[in-house]
Parts: sequence; structure tokens; C-alpha cells
Amino acid sequence: MIASTQHNLGKLEDLFSDLGYRVRYEKGSFRTGACVLQHTKVIMVNKFSNLEVRIQSLILLLREMEVDTDMLDDKKREFFRAVKKVEALL
Repeated sequence: MIASTQHNLGKLEDLFSDLGYRVRYEKGSFRTGACVLQHTKVIMVNKFSNLEVRIQSLILLLREMEVDTDMLDDKKREFFRAVKKVEALL
């Protein structure tokens, strides 16, 4: 499992940034922790969610996306694989 730390949240945000997505923390009427705005590369995260929910929500979105790992450097590619591998066990 990925530890719920601010550092790991930052790594996830950097990963999305390298994939061309912008992560925003906003107040919203959505119940889930995060969502991708339709036809855009903007990810909205509920700013009232705690750190663990933010991380898990971003990981769930990442698992649903088709990711071109060629866009990532070696460290981020390895982090992406670790996230996919750990979450597949849950």
C-alpha cells in the first residue's frame, strides 16, 4: 500500500502533471474524492477530503486511465508501476 503522506501526494500530482493533467483542489458538490472533468485534462479533487482519501482517489483515477509510460522518466515510471502493482492486490 502507498503510505498516506504529503510526499506521496506530491509524487502523484507530479505524475499527473507529466501525463498532461492539471490537479485542482476545489469545493464541490461531488461525493467522491476526485473526478476528471469531461473532455478536459483537469482533475478536480474535493478540497475537504483528508490526505488518505485524496491519495486513494487519485490512485483510482490513475488505474482507470490509459497511460503512455513513454512520457514518464524512469523514476516516475517505476512509481507508476508500484502504484498499479500494489493497488491490483486490493
